[in-house]
Amino acid sequence: MKKEFKIGLAGIAALLILFFGINYLKGINMFKSESYYHVDFTDINGLSLSSPVYANGFKVGIVRDIQYNFNKPGHITVGIDMDNAIKIPSGSKAELIVEMLGTVKMNLIMNYNESKMINPGDTISGFANAGIMGKAEKDILPQMEKMLPKLDSILTSVNALLSSPAIENTLKNTEMITASLSRTSSHMESLMRNDIPKLTQNVTDLTEDLKTISGNLKNIDFEATASKIDNTLNNVYALTEKLNRKDNTIGLLLNDTSLYDNLNQTTANAASLLKDLQEHPKRYVHFSLFGKKDK
Repeated sequence: MKKEFKIGLAGIAALLILFFGINYLKGINMFKSESYYHVDFTDINGLSLSSPVYANGFKVGIVRDIQYNFNKPGHITVGIDMDNAIKIPSGSKAELIVEMLGTVKMNLIMNYNESKMINPGDTISGFANAGIMGKAEKDILPQMEKMLPKLDSILTSVNALLSSPAIENTLKNTEMITASLSRTSSHMESLMRNDIPKLTQNVTDLTEDLKTISGNLKNIDFEATASKIDNTLNNVYALTEKLNRKDNTIGLLLNDTSLYDNLNQTTANAASLLKDLQEHPKRYVHFSLFGKKDK
């Protein structure tokens, strides 16, 4: 008899542990006094039992039950257990927020401007906030649905382009260009390895020669050379000036036309004399082997 009693007590204890364990896992504290409130929604966005209830980002309660309000079609009543220490001002609202992972949480928006409090068992007005996921579902998904036919057309065009022989020819040309670039790179490497050092050496030699020339130019007395050039130019200027004057022989020869005319006249007379001499030589030459005859 005692054995059966112990087995019964153990079973009852196991059931109690299971009951309290399940409620604990759901977030329900059976040993803490709580207040029960109703929240009226038209859309609960997938809210489930045991979902947490927050106020100012802090967990203050839990969703205990969800029922369809048949007396008010289109509305759903959500029962929430709140900590007795939480006082909800009149005019406060409950907001459902869809998080990134799709979970739904309830957030109480407290009306701290109101001093009057809502009594446990009263109904709080609630609304659904779709959040980022809801906006994406409402705004982005319809746009994506409109884009799907265009994407299909684009993919068809891309497939046609990829299957075109022109792509294959382009790839071949690209391969040829790559091979040509490789050969050009090889030539450039050879040039850099062989010719560039020689060119650099030539430039170095030329630089050394320029340094030598520059050193020689430094040793030249440019001032004395310039002075000599100035003296030479002055002499040339003086000579030119004398040639332009008539107070010297060369100046007269170059500038006096009478001398030129006299020379021309003398030359003409000499020519006339030579001509007459050729035509009448006997007038000028008398020659006899036996002397002059008596008349």
